[in-house]
Amino acid sequence: MKYCPQCAHELHDMLIDGVDRRACPAAGCGFVHWNNPIPVVAGLVRHEGRYILARNAQWPAGMFSVITGFLEKNETPEGAILRETREELGVRGRRAEFIGHFALPEFNQLIIAFAVEADGSLGLGDEIAEIKALSRSELETHDFGHLELTRNIVSRCLAHTGSPDS
Repeated sequence: MKYCPQCAHELHDMLIDGVDRRACPAAGCGFVHWNNPIPVVAGLVRHEGRYILARNAQWPAGMFSVITGFLEKNETPEGAILRETREELGVRGRRAEFIGHFALPEFNQLIIAFAVEADGSLGLGDEIAEIKALSRSELETHDFGHLELTRNIVSRCLAHTGSPDS
């Protein structure tokens, strides 16, 4: 952000609350660009006893992760992950259990992660190119490559749910 949305003055880096922030130097304006993180939901979906990983249509072959999505206006994180489960995988999430939150500073995002139990017939949404359905033991040894955050979400989910292998 380069200009103040309130008075159009050029923003400057200023020390505010002990942190460098973009702020308006104009007298009486007081605008501060807080650059708050964007909330994103992530879900490790369990369907018919298997864990579903998805490859986004924009990603290279072989790159799989949990499903993710942005919160919509007036939506709860639980509602958002259930909606994303339906939109991306075509299945109905019966339950979304919070497993943790994770910072993703390179994208200025706060990831709110859930374990999702789902039923129905799997079908790929527009954003998903392909899916993998893995047993617990297969998921525990799956190579997520450079997707360290996905690995952390999956590990936390498996430790939290303690569900048996299928």
